[in-house]
Amino acid sequence: MASLRVSVAGIILKNPTILASGIIGETGSSLLSAIEAGAGAVVTKSIGMEVRGGYPNPTVVELPCGYLNAMGLPNPGIDAFGEEMSTAVRGGAPVIGSVFAQNAEGFAVLCSRMEKYGASAVELNLSCPHASGYGMEVGVDPVKVSEIVRAVKKSINIPVFAKLTPNTHRIVEVGRAVQEAGGDGIVAINTLKAMAISVEAEEPILSNKFGGLSGPAVKPVGLRCVYELYEELDVPIIGAGGILTWRDAMEYIMAGAVAVQIGSAIGRKGLRVFGEIGAGLTRYLESRGLDSLDELVGVAHG
Repeated sequence: MASLRVSVAGIILKNPTILASGIIGETGSSLLSAIEAGAGAVVTKSIGMEVRGGYPNPTVVELPCGYLNAMGLPNPGIDAFGEEMSTAVRGGAPVIGSVFAQNAEGFAVLCSRMEKYGASAVELNLSCPHASGYGMEVGVDPVKVSEIVRAVKKSINIPVFAKLTPNTHRIVEVGRAVQEAGGDGIVAINTLKAMAISVEAEEPILSNKFGGLSGPAVKPVGLRCVYELYEELDVPIIGAGGILTWRDAMEYIMAGAVAVQIGSAIGRKGLRVFGEIGAGLTRYLESRGLDSLDELVGVAHG
């Protein structure tokens, strides 16, 4: 039988599907539910140094092409998150700790705490498009990204993944900065900066005006970013953006991703999406007479 096992920077996943950050990852029990549903790994909600309440409602808009959200990075703070991690790590799958901060020192402290809590790896949120002073404002500058990755690598012994924003023409340059600073992998992509307006109210719907677009609409952008990064870099790439079916996942794999993150699809299909994608990938491998997904990573490059 074909195997879906993959290795990402030395971390073994039973299959290439990963729960994306920010979906249901704020509690240990919700992370466990994704593992039990078949996720090969899970990423926590992005956690900062202190409690953060996020933006007032409305924070989410459902669109025909996906979702638009501006949550504002709400989280309980790193001190309170240890208890949730202790629950999540009992699930038997890798737990990746997502963190955000305003500077390299902050990222290093948060990642050190995540390692102590039992995280298998950390994901640096360098790409949130709607939180002032965080995320995208940091992640479009290769110099700042390099400083952050170097500081984190010095502070921990587990793999470091950087989640990149598509809201820049320099994504390959930023990816190269991650690699040269010692980063162990890249996650591409986070959401696209976007907005929606209420015709009746004659004003923006989101309280923050701007938010991040996710779902099927962003898949072509995500694929392009993964394809470009694979052409230029040697570190593993985790694809994200608009993955709803096994075919979507396979497109990312053929573009160069070794694994994929699932987010918005949970809103449409629920947690069963992990099992459905895994089953579809297995059927495809067997129909081709292939033993492993490794044989298909990057094949679209010829």
